[in-house]
Amino acid sequence: MDVSAPNEPVAPDPGPAGFTLPVWVAAAARAALGALLGHPFNPQRQLELLEPPGMRPVAVRAAALLVDGWALGEAVCDPGDRLDLTRGLVVWVLACWHESPAADGADPLLIEAGEGVGVRAGSADACVSDYARRLLRANLRPLLPPGRGLRLKVVLPAGRVLAERTSNAAFGVVDGLALIGTRAEVQAGADPDQLGSARDELAARAAAPGFGGDLVLVIGENGLDLAPRCGLPPALLLKAGNWLGPLLVAAAQQRVQRLLLFGVQGKLVKLAGGIFHTHHHLADGRAEVLTALAALEGLAGSALADLYAAPTTEAALAGLDATDPELAERLRRRLAVTIEDRCRDYLARHGETGTAVGAVLFDRSRRIRAAGPIGGPLLETLGGAP
Repeated sequence: MDVSAPNEPVAPDPGPAGFTLPVWVAAAARAALGALLGHPFNPQRQLELLEPPGMRPVAVRAAALLVDGWALGEAVCDPGDRLDLTRGLVVWVLACWHESPAADGADPLLIEAGEGVGVRAGSADACVSDYARRLLRANLRPLLPPGRGLRLKVVLPAGRVLAERTSNAAFGVVDGLALIGTRAEVQAGADPDQLGSARDELAARAAAPGFGGDLVLVIGENGLDLAPRCGLPPALLLKAGNWLGPLLVAAAQQRVQRLLLFGVQGKLVKLAGGIFHTHHHLADGRAEVLTALAALEGLAGSALADLYAAPTTEAALAGLDATDPELAERLRRRLAVTIEDRCRDYLARHGETGTAVGAVLFDRSRRIRAAGPIGGPLLETLGGAP
């Protein structure tokens, strides 16, 4: 059966992909290390990209020795033809030596957040994905002299401003852009290649020995980072991007029996309105959906108008929390229930009835704010914290 739904929006081919932010950080760090080692400047650095494996040339713009034992490497992000807010983002990496820990297996790389790099709320810890750390280790550790470690301070001069256009705050990342990513090449959420990759990964998991029929669909890199912190097994996580409808059908066809949708309330609210491609360039309707559900819960008059006029779903629900917390809780619960109902109906229209779909919604404070009648028990069963 073809998993593409009738009238499902199809995005045009966006053209060649460039590299994700971790690759440009690694390139700038490699340039800074070269300056410390006294190597001639090379504007094309060969990097091991890991995901996918292989060496590729990555451009850097400058490298120089500074005072007090520091060196600077500079790169400029190029995401290719994809729509990505990192286009043209300047990346600086400051590097200096430090004594490497003597313990076996200790990481000789110290990664610090400079201006514009996102940190965990309430701490100074840089938000760096596992892929970004592995990428830095693979490209820097072989060049380190024995007994020496490397201190890296990453600076994104425009990172703080650009972070305001992301959902970082929904996952507790503040002050800048998170250094996240799971692979080298940019894949936009609306890119049909991203759907194809997710389908391929889903098929591979379903064919693997021991597949138990469980899956957690998360939206975006931040979701992939947050889900394990909530107790969900990393082996069950699959990045969904914005092509949720076709991916739900593909999951059902691959014998997924229990599927958990794990996402920010401001994104998943679209599913409650029957919108199964969630990129804002193709469809929105969040204010309309939220207002309709609030009216069904009894909100009326100026309060309903204020809810509709809020700039974001997060702001609308936060405002309702302040004025009528009991109604806000009921609205979130109705939202989760409606999402589950819409997913069931969507699958039924495609002839798939064997997959139970649950929904769990978070707010910008990294709290679980709602779970549907399927999603709540499923979160507990799969190991998440209610």
